[in-house]
Amino acid sequence: MTQLTKRSIEIDFFRGFALIAIALDHIPSSVLSHAMLHNYAFCDSAEVFVFVSGYVAASSWLAIAARRGAPAANRRFWRRGREIYAAYLCTAALMLLSGAAAVLLRVDSPLVGDSGYLRFADQPFTMLGDIALFRDQPYLASVLPMYVLLVLALPFAMPFARRTPDLALATSFVVWFFGCWLVRWLPDVTNAGWAFNPFAWQAMFMLGMMCRLYPLSRDFQASKWGGTITVVAIVVVIAFAYIRLFVDATPQPGYQKQNLASLRIVSFGAIAWLAAQAVRMGWVGWLAKRAPALVNVGQQGLVCFVGGAVASNAVDTLLRATHTTDYLPARLAGDLLAIGALLMLAGGTRRWKTGRSRGTLAQRVAFVVAPDRGNGK
Repeated sequence: MTQLTKRSIEIDFFRGFALIAIALDHIPSSVLSHAMLHNYAFCDSAEVFVFVSGYVAASSWLAIAARRGAPAANRRFWRRGREIYAAYLCTAALMLLSGAAAVLLRVDSPLVGDSGYLRFADQPFTMLGDIALFRDQPYLASVLPMYVLLVLALPFAMPFARRTPDLALATSFVVWFFGCWLVRWLPDVTNAGWAFNPFAWQAMFMLGMMCRLYPLSRDFQASKWGGTITVVAIVVVIAFAYIRLFVDATPQPGYQKQNLASLRIVSFGAIAWLAAQAVRMGWVGWLAKRAPALVNVGQQGLVCFVGGAVASNAVDTLLRATHTTDYLPARLAGDLLAIGALLMLAGGTRRWKTGRSRGTLAQRVAFVVAPDRGNGK
């Protein structure tokens, strides 16, 4: 029981880092984004976040099922799906407001078009209906519809993965293979398809689940076979970094990320293996204990994703409005502002949750004690 319910500080560290990286990556003039994964690999923070989300989801399901049974765990994830849907609507509204702000400030920014504000201004009620049905997914909100589907499918995927893991993983990759065709059946009015094809990205989510359900032992990782895999992973990471930096530095076509190209899976797999070795040797835990604020960002994942989307748009709009997108100190200040906003948001969310849980506990104690006092006991 203890093992099931204990949070992994390393996992929260990775998720917190991914959330900050996602925010920085969406600031076009960011300085720190040049140090992020997409510049050195054929994957980026999206793979990290989806994989870690699958790991965390499986861990949470197991913990709830161990305490209250599988039906309770399933109900929790169906509620979680509703929560993510609400976060999607909130993010979509904030993206439209970001586009409106750029228009009002007369800022020449791609955000005006990407946010969908011009379409909204032309047909507001039609677009609101399309957003609610996932037919139109405003900029930076487009990853959340995929998460809604993945979380709602988890109660069905978990028993399947626990009962027949080989078949579950094979089925996941068959769906991934045909994802380019299956995505055409999803509702869409933009003719561009979903920014994150759920039929493809479910494979990354499933890999995260499998790593939680069937983790490789430390003995295997430290064995001769594990050492061989580590050497191969290092070679792959170095080779891909060389190609990205010196051979093919142009951005990948959007459809490769949209449909989770096999190259991205290989690139992420090599990095993930090396990260696992860093966890095994205690390096990540050492860093995580010295960066509790970053770990807290990972623990408040959904709130910080929404906040990060707003922060990246706000910083970009501010830099463009002040005509400082080419001024290095201002660009770096914008990065620090976005990071600081996420850290403050995570800290505030944690304090609010702690206060609410204490209030709920106090109400329960009062409810139990009050009848006894009324009876003179």
